[in-house]
Amino acid sequence: MKFELQYTDSKSNARAGLITTDHGQIQTPIFMPVGTAGSVKGVHVRDLKDDIKAQIILGNTYHLYLRPGLDILEAAGGLHKFNSWDRPILTDSGGFQVFSLSGIRKLREEGVEFRSHIDGSKHFFSPEKVMDVERTIGADIIMALDECPSGTSDYNYAKKSLQLTHKWLDRCLKRFNETEPKYGYQQSLFPIVQGCVYPDLRRQSAEFVSSKNCEGNAIGGLAVGEPTDKMYEMIEIVNEILPKDRPRYLMGVGTPANILEGIERGVDMFDCVMPTRNGRNAMLFTKQGIMNMRNKKWENDFSPIEEDGESFVDTVYNKAYLRHLFHSNELLALEIGSLHNLAFYLWLVGEARQHIISGDFSIWKSKMVKQVSTRL
Repeated sequence: MKFELQYTDSKSNARAGLITTDHGQIQTPIFMPVGTAGSVKGVHVRDLKDDIKAQIILGNTYHLYLRPGLDILEAAGGLHKFNSWDRPILTDSGGFQVFSLSGIRKLREEGVEFRSHIDGSKHFFSPEKVMDVERTIGADIIMALDECPSGTSDYNYAKKSLQLTHKWLDRCLKRFNETEPKYGYQQSLFPIVQGCVYPDLRRQSAEFVSSKNCEGNAIGGLAVGEPTDKMYEMIEIVNEILPKDRPRYLMGVGTPANILEGIERGVDMFDCVMPTRNGRNAMLFTKQGIMNMRNKKWENDFSPIEEDGESFVDTVYNKAYLRHLFHSNELLALEIGSLHNLAFYLWLVGEARQHIISGDFSIWKSKMVKQVSTRL
Protein backbone atom coordinates (compact mmCIF):
# COMPACT_ATOMS: atom_id res chain seq x y z
CA MET A 1 0.00 0.00 0.00
CA LYS A 2 1.17 3.50 -0.83
CA PHE A 3 0.01 6.82 0.58
CA GLU A 4 0.67 10.12 -1.13
CA LEU A 5 -0.05 13.28 0.85
CA GLN A 6 -1.18 15.67 -1.88
CA TYR A 7 -2.50 18.81 -0.18
CA THR A 8 -2.62 20.30 3.32
CA ASP A 9 -4.89 23.08 4.52
CA SER A 10 -3.01 26.23 5.52
CA LYS A 11 -5.42 27.06 8.36
CA SER A 12 -5.93 23.62 9.90
CA ASN A 13 -4.53 20.10 9.89
CA ALA A 14 -6.92 18.93 7.14
CA ARG A 15 -5.23 16.85 4.43
CA ALA A 16 -6.02 15.42 1.01
CA GLY A 17 -4.19 12.29 -0.07
CA LEU A 18 -4.22 9.20 -2.23
CA ILE A 19 -4.03 5.60 -1.00
CA THR A 20 -3.07 2.99 -3.58
CA THR A 21 -3.86 -0.68 -2.96
CA ASP A 22 -3.83 -3.72 -5.22
CA HIS A 23 -7.61 -3.34 -5.58
CA GLY A 24 -7.52 0.33 -6.56
CA GLN A 25 -7.03 3.85 -5.31
CA ILE A 26 -8.76 5.73 -2.51
CA GLN A 27 -8.94 9.52 -2.44
CA THR A 28 -8.79 10.90 1.09
CA PRO A 29 -10.45 12.08 3.20
CA ILE A 30 -12.78 9.12 2.71
CA PHE A 31 -15.81 7.58 4.35
CA MET A 32 -16.06 3.78 4.25
CA PRO A 33 -19.54 2.18 4.21
CA VAL A 34 -19.81 -0.62 6.75
CA GLY A 35 -20.55 -4.10 5.40
CA THR A 36 -20.61 -6.00 8.68
CA ALA A 37 -21.45 -9.48 7.37
CA GLY A 38 -19.97 -8.95 3.92
CA SER A 39 -22.73 -6.67 2.63
CA VAL A 40 -23.68 -3.05 3.14
CA LYS A 41 -27.22 -3.65 4.37
CA GLY A 42 -29.83 -3.28 1.62
CA VAL A 43 -27.37 -1.95 -0.98
CA HIS A 44 -26.30 -3.70 -4.19
CA VAL A 45 -22.67 -3.64 -5.32
CA ARG A 46 -23.83 -1.83 -8.48
CA ASP A 47 -25.32 0.99 -6.40
CA LEU A 48 -22.29 1.14 -4.10
CA LYS A 49 -20.11 1.76 -7.14
CA ASP A 50 -22.24 3.79 -9.53
CA ASP A 51 -24.63 5.69 -7.27
CA ILE A 52 -22.90 6.05 -3.91
CA LYS A 53 -19.42 6.04 -5.49
CA ALA A 54 -17.86 4.15 -2.59
CA GLN A 55 -14.12 3.61 -2.97
CA ILE A 56 -13.64 1.16 -0.08
CA ILE A 57 -15.99 -0.77 2.22
CA LEU A 58 -15.59 -2.56 5.55
CA GLY A 59 -16.09 -6.13 6.63
CA ASN A 60 -16.30 -7.33 10.22
CA THR A 61 -13.92 -10.07 11.32
CA TYR A 62 -16.06 -11.28 14.23
CA HIS A 63 -19.22 -11.64 12.16
CA LEU A 64 -17.55 -13.14 9.07
CA TYR A 65 -15.63 -15.61 11.23
CA LEU A 66 -18.88 -16.86 12.75
CA ARG A 67 -20.91 -16.73 9.54
CA PRO A 68 -20.36 -17.79 6.75
CA GLY A 69 -17.11 -19.05 8.31
CA LEU A 70 -13.54 -19.27 7.11
CA ASP A 71 -13.91 -22.45 5.05
CA ILE A 72 -16.49 -20.86 2.78
CA LEU A 73 -14.58 -17.59 2.48
CA GLU A 74 -11.37 -19.38 1.57
CA ALA A 75 -13.13 -21.64 -0.92
CA ALA A 76 -14.61 -18.55 -2.56
CA GLY A 77 -11.16 -16.98 -2.88
CA GLY A 78 -11.65 -14.37 -0.14
CA LEU A 79 -14.27 -11.76 0.61
CA HIS A 80 -13.74 -9.84 -2.64
CA LYS A 81 -14.77 -12.87 -4.69
CA PHE A 82 -17.48 -13.91 -2.24
CA ASN A 83 -19.38 -10.59 -2.30
CA SER A 84 -18.34 -9.45 -5.82
CA TRP A 85 -16.71 -6.23 -4.59
CA ASP A 86 -13.52 -5.66 -6.61
CA ARG A 87 -12.40 -2.45 -4.89
CA PRO A 88 -10.49 -2.12 -1.60
CA ILE A 89 -11.83 -3.67 1.62
CA LEU A 90 -10.84 -3.02 5.24
CA THR A 91 -11.58 -5.45 8.04
CA ASP A 92 -11.61 -4.55 11.70
CA SER A 93 -10.19 -7.11 14.13
CA GLY A 94 -13.50 -8.04 15.74
CA GLY A 95 -12.18 -6.70 19.03
CA PHE A 96 -14.90 -4.10 19.47
CA GLN A 97 -17.65 -6.66 18.88
CA VAL A 98 -16.09 -9.18 21.24
CA PHE A 99 -15.62 -6.61 23.99
CA SER A 100 -19.17 -5.37 23.60
CA LEU A 101 -20.25 -8.88 24.64
CA SER A 102 -19.21 -8.11 28.20
CA GLY A 103 -21.52 -10.69 29.71
CA ILE A 104 -20.41 -13.60 27.53
CA ARG A 105 -16.64 -13.17 27.21
CA LYS A 106 -13.54 -13.71 29.34
CA LEU A 107 -10.49 -11.55 28.84
CA ARG A 108 -6.94 -12.63 29.64
CA GLU A 109 -3.44 -11.89 28.37
CA GLU A 110 -3.48 -14.81 25.93
CA GLY A 111 -6.58 -13.42 24.20
CA VAL A 112 -10.32 -13.33 24.67
CA GLU A 113 -12.77 -16.20 25.02
CA PHE A 114 -16.30 -15.44 23.92
CA ARG A 115 -19.60 -17.05 23.06
CA SER A 116 -21.27 -16.58 19.70
CA HIS A 117 -24.29 -14.29 19.74
CA ILE A 118 -25.80 -16.67 17.15
CA ASP A 119 -25.79 -20.04 18.90
CA GLY A 120 -23.84 -19.61 22.14
CA SER A 121 -20.87 -21.68 20.92
CA LYS A 122 -17.51 -20.95 22.56
CA HIS A 123 -14.62 -19.37 20.62
CA PHE A 124 -11.21 -17.86 21.33
CA PHE A 125 -9.50 -14.90 19.64
CA SER A 126 -5.78 -14.46 20.21
CA PRO A 127 -3.74 -11.87 18.30
CA GLU A 128 -2.31 -14.70 16.21
CA LYS A 129 -5.74 -16.18 15.51
CA VAL A 130 -7.11 -12.81 14.41
CA MET A 131 -4.22 -12.33 11.97
CA ASP A 132 -4.93 -15.77 10.49
CA VAL A 133 -8.65 -14.98 10.24
CA GLU A 134 -7.99 -11.66 8.51
CA ARG A 135 -5.55 -13.31 6.12
CA THR A 136 -8.33 -15.72 5.17
CA ILE A 137 -10.95 -12.99 4.76
CA GLY A 138 -8.45 -11.25 2.51
CA ALA A 139 -9.08 -7.52 3.06
CA ASP A 140 -6.56 -5.04 1.68
CA ILE A 141 -6.26 -3.32 5.07
CA ILE A 142 -6.52 -5.35 8.27
CA MET A 143 -6.59 -4.22 11.88
CA ALA A 144 -4.62 -5.41 14.89
CA LEU A 145 -6.51 -6.96 17.81
CA ASP A 146 -6.99 -4.44 20.61
CA GLU A 147 -9.10 -3.97 23.69
CA CYS A 148 -11.54 -1.10 23.43
CA PRO A 149 -12.37 0.23 26.92
CA SER A 150 -15.44 2.34 27.54
CA GLY A 151 -15.04 6.10 27.25
CA THR A 152 -15.94 6.34 30.93
CA SER A 153 -13.28 3.84 32.14
CA ASP A 154 -11.17 4.91 35.12
CA TYR A 155 -7.49 5.61 34.69
CA ASN A 156 -6.19 2.35 36.18
CA TYR A 157 -8.40 0.20 33.95
CA ALA A 158 -7.49 2.27 30.87
CA LYS A 159 -3.78 1.90 31.66
CA LYS A 160 -3.98 -1.89 32.07
CA SER A 161 -6.07 -2.14 28.93
CA LEU A 162 -3.51 -0.13 26.97
CA GLN A 163 -0.66 -2.35 28.15
CA LEU A 164 -2.59 -5.37 26.92
CA THR A 165 -3.33 -3.72 23.55
CA HIS A 166 0.38 -2.97 23.07
CA LYS A 167 1.40 -6.54 23.92
CA TRP A 168 -1.20 -7.83 21.50
CA LEU A 169 0.06 -5.48 18.79
CA ASP A 170 3.57 -6.93 19.03
CA ARG A 171 2.10 -10.43 18.68
CA CYS A 172 -0.08 -9.34 15.74
CA LEU A 173 2.93 -7.88 13.96
CA LYS A 174 5.00 -11.01 14.55
CA ARG A 175 2.28 -13.27 13.13
CA PHE A 176 1.58 -10.90 10.24
CA ASN A 177 5.26 -10.88 9.28
CA GLU A 178 5.47 -14.67 9.53
CA THR A 179 2.57 -15.24 7.14
CA GLU A 180 1.78 -14.43 3.51
CA PRO A 181 -1.39 -13.17 1.80
CA LYS A 182 -3.52 -16.02 0.45
CA TYR A 183 -4.96 -14.60 -2.73
CA GLY A 184 -2.10 -13.05 -4.67
CA TYR A 185 -2.36 -9.43 -3.53
CA GLN A 186 -0.83 -7.53 -0.64
CA GLN A 187 -2.42 -6.75 2.72
CA SER A 188 -1.50 -3.90 5.08
CA LEU A 189 -1.76 -4.06 8.87
CA PHE A 190 -2.87 -0.99 10.84
CA PRO A 191 -2.24 -0.83 14.59
CA ILE A 192 -4.75 0.97 16.81
CA VAL A 193 -4.05 3.81 19.25
CA GLN A 194 -5.98 3.44 22.51
CA GLY A 195 -5.79 5.20 25.89
CA CYS A 196 -9.37 6.24 26.61
CA VAL A 197 -9.68 9.98 27.45
CA TYR A 198 -6.32 10.28 29.25
CA PRO A 199 -3.79 12.48 27.40
CA ASP A 200 -0.68 10.75 28.78
CA LEU A 201 -2.00 7.31 27.78
CA ARG A 202 -2.96 8.54 24.32
CA ARG A 203 0.50 10.04 23.81
CA GLN A 204 2.16 6.86 25.05
CA SER A 205 0.06 4.76 22.69
CA ALA A 206 0.58 7.05 19.69
CA GLU A 207 4.34 6.91 20.23
CA PHE A 208 4.31 3.13 20.60
CA VAL A 209 2.18 2.69 17.47
CA SER A 210 4.33 5.15 15.48
CA SER A 211 7.46 3.21 16.38
CA LYS A 212 6.10 0.13 14.56
CA ASN A 213 6.41 1.90 11.19
CA CYS A 214 3.23 0.37 9.76
CA GLU A 215 1.68 1.49 6.48
CA GLY A 216 -1.15 3.27 8.26
CA ASN A 217 -2.47 3.83 11.77
CA ALA A 218 -5.88 3.86 13.43
CA ILE A 219 -7.36 5.76 16.36
CA GLY A 220 -9.75 3.60 18.35
CA GLY A 221 -11.73 3.84 21.55
CA LEU A 222 -13.52 7.09 20.74
CA ALA A 223 -17.26 7.77 20.39
CA VAL A 224 -17.76 5.09 23.06
CA GLY A 225 -19.40 7.18 25.75
CA GLU A 226 -16.96 10.05 26.29
CA PRO A 227 -17.98 13.71 25.76
CA THR A 228 -17.55 14.99 22.21
CA ASP A 229 -15.03 17.65 23.21
CA LYS A 230 -12.89 14.93 24.80
CA MET A 231 -12.97 12.97 21.55
CA TYR A 232 -11.72 15.99 19.61
CA GLU A 233 -9.02 16.63 22.21
CA MET A 234 -7.76 13.03 21.94
CA ILE A 235 -7.68 13.23 18.13
CA GLU A 236 -5.54 16.37 18.32
CA ILE A 237 -3.14 14.81 20.81
CA VAL A 238 -2.72 11.61 18.80
CA ASN A 239 -2.35 13.31 15.41
CA GLU A 240 0.47 15.49 16.74
CA ILE A 241 2.45 12.26 17.10
CA LEU A 242 1.29 9.87 14.36
CA PRO A 243 3.47 10.15 11.22
CA LYS A 244 2.19 12.61 8.65
CA ASP A 245 3.18 10.40 5.72
CA ARG A 246 0.80 7.56 6.69
CA PRO A 247 -3.00 7.53 6.54
CA ARG A 248 -4.88 8.00 9.82
CA TYR A 249 -8.12 6.12 10.38
CA LEU A 250 -10.62 7.21 13.06
CA MET A 251 -12.65 4.12 13.86
CA GLY A 252 -16.44 4.15 14.21
CA VAL A 253 -17.01 7.91 13.88
CA GLY A 254 -19.60 9.31 13.34
CA THR A 255 -22.08 12.12 12.62
CA PRO A 256 -21.47 14.45 9.65
CA ALA A 257 -20.26 17.12 12.10
CA ASN A 258 -17.92 14.61 13.79
CA ILE A 259 -16.41 13.75 10.42
CA LEU A 260 -15.82 17.38 9.48
CA GLU A 261 -14.19 18.05 12.86
CA GLY A 262 -12.04 14.94 12.42
CA ILE A 263 -10.92 16.04 8.96
CA GLU A 264 -9.98 19.46 10.35
CA ARG A 265 -7.78 17.67 12.91
CA GLY A 266 -5.91 15.58 10.32
CA VAL A 267 -7.93 12.36 10.01
CA ASP A 268 -8.01 10.69 6.57
CA MET A 269 -10.37 7.71 6.92
CA PHE A 270 -13.72 7.21 8.66
CA ASP A 271 -16.35 4.50 9.05
CA CYS A 272 -19.63 4.32 10.91
CA VAL A 273 -22.91 2.40 10.80
CA MET A 274 -24.81 5.66 11.33
CA PRO A 275 -25.75 6.46 7.72
CA THR A 276 -27.26 3.03 7.08
CA ARG A 277 -28.65 2.40 10.57
CA ASN A 278 -30.22 5.84 10.83
CA GLY A 279 -31.39 5.65 7.23
CA ARG A 280 -33.25 2.43 8.03
CA ASN A 281 -34.88 4.28 10.93
CA ALA A 282 -36.14 7.21 8.82
CA MET A 283 -33.39 9.73 9.72
CA LEU A 284 -31.94 11.33 6.60
CA PHE A 285 -28.84 13.54 6.57
CA THR A 286 -28.95 16.29 3.95
CA LYS A 287 -26.95 19.33 2.90
CA GLN A 288 -29.45 21.54 4.74
CA GLY A 289 -29.86 19.42 7.86
CA ILE A 290 -31.50 16.32 9.32
CA MET A 291 -34.97 15.08 8.35
CA ASN A 292 -37.10 12.58 10.27
CA MET A 293 -39.14 11.05 7.48
CA ARG A 294 -41.81 9.74 9.86
CA ASN A 295 -42.85 13.29 10.78
CA LYS A 296 -46.34 14.38 9.75
CA LYS A 297 -44.93 17.54 8.15
CA TRP A 298 -43.88 15.45 5.13
CA GLU A 299 -47.29 13.81 4.67
CA ASN A 300 -48.37 16.13 1.81
CA ASP A 301 -44.90 17.24 0.66
CA PHE A 302 -44.50 15.96 -2.89
CA SER A 303 -41.16 17.68 -3.49
CA PRO A 304 -38.08 15.51 -4.14
CA ILE A 305 -36.39 13.93 -1.12
CA GLU A 306 -33.45 16.29 -1.77
CA GLU A 307 -33.54 18.54 -4.82
CA ASP A 308 -29.76 18.61 -5.22
CA GLY A 309 -29.10 15.22 -3.60
CA GLU A 310 -26.36 12.85 -4.71
CA SER A 311 -28.31 9.59 -5.13
CA PHE A 312 -30.84 8.80 -7.83
CA VAL A 313 -33.41 8.16 -5.08
CA ASP A 314 -33.34 11.84 -4.12
CA THR A 315 -35.09 13.04 -7.27
CA VAL A 316 -36.96 9.88 -8.32
CA TYR A 317 -38.95 9.74 -5.06
CA ASN A 318 -40.75 12.44 -3.08
CA LYS A 319 -40.92 13.09 0.65
CA ALA A 320 -44.59 12.13 1.02
CA TYR A 321 -43.99 8.81 -0.69
CA LEU A 322 -40.95 8.00 1.48
CA ARG A 323 -42.91 8.87 4.62
CA HIS A 324 -45.68 6.54 3.43
CA LEU A 325 -43.15 3.72 2.89
CA PHE A 326 -41.78 4.08 6.43
CA HIS A 327 -45.25 4.15 7.99
CA SER A 328 -46.22 1.10 5.91
CA ASN A 329 -43.06 -0.78 6.97
CA GLU A 330 -42.14 -1.26 3.32
CA LEU A 331 -38.63 -2.63 2.75
CA LEU A 332 -38.05 -0.06 -0.01
CA ALA A 333 -37.99 2.65 2.66
CA LEU A 334 -34.92 1.07 4.27
CA GLU A 335 -33.11 0.89 0.94
CA ILE A 336 -33.93 4.49 0.00
CA GLY A 337 -32.82 5.76 3.41
CA SER A 338 -29.54 3.83 3.23
CA LEU A 339 -28.75 4.90 -0.34
CA HIS A 340 -29.47 8.53 0.38
CA ASN A 341 -27.38 8.72 3.56
CA LEU A 342 -24.39 6.86 2.14
CA ALA A 343 -24.38 9.05 -0.96
CA PHE A 344 -24.53 12.12 1.27
CA TYR A 345 -21.60 10.94 3.43
CA LEU A 346 -19.48 10.24 0.36
CA TRP A 347 -20.43 13.63 -1.06
CA LEU A 348 -19.45 15.31 2.23
CA VAL A 349 -15.92 13.90 2.36
CA GLY A 350 -15.50 14.51 -1.38
CA GLU A 351 -16.48 18.15 -0.94
CA ALA A 352 -14.10 18.44 2.00
CA ARG A 353 -11.32 17.15 -0.23
CA GLN A 354 -12.10 19.69 -2.94
CA HIS A 355 -12.12 22.56 -0.46
CA ILE A 356 -8.79 21.41 1.02
CA ILE A 357 -7.36 21.45 -2.50
CA SER A 358 -8.86 24.86 -3.30
CA GLY A 359 -7.62 26.34 -0.01
CA ASP A 360 -10.90 27.41 1.60
CA PHE A 361 -11.66 24.32 3.71
CA SER A 362 -11.91 26.15 7.05
CA ILE A 363 -14.50 28.64 5.79
CA TRP A 364 -16.57 25.91 4.12
CA LYS A 365 -16.32 23.56 7.10
CA SER A 366 -17.54 26.19 9.58
CA LYS A 367 -20.67 26.74 7.49
CA MET A 368 -21.28 23.04 6.81
CA VAL A 369 -21.07 21.95 10.47
CA LYS A 370 -23.99 24.26 11.26
CA GLN A 371 -26.01 23.21 8.23
CA VAL A 372 -25.66 19.45 8.60
CA SER A 373 -26.54 19.63 12.32
CA THR A 374 -29.81 21.55 11.81
CA ARG A 375 -33.09 19.71 12.47
CA LEU A 376 -35.50 20.29 9.60
